[in-house]
Amino acid sequence: MSGWEPGGALASNVEVTATTVQRGDIIQVGGQACRVSDLFQLPQGGKQLLFESGELLTMHARTRLAAVRMQRSR
Repeated sequence: MSGWEPGGALASNVEVTATTVQRGDIIQVGGQACRVSDLFQLPQGGKQLLFESGELLTMHARTRLAAVRMQRSR
């Protein structure tokens, strides 16, 4: 019988802005958890987020969202 072994990734809640959002962040939109798969820089500091589902979200330069970020344990 094999048991669970700690390791892999740690999840942490973070506040993200257009400057700090990263690929892999999970943002809840309309009750649905969406993982960021790509980012596109927009004029005046905004970003357009492409989710794994194919949906797009545009963040204004001053938009703040709650996200879950997976961090690798060392």
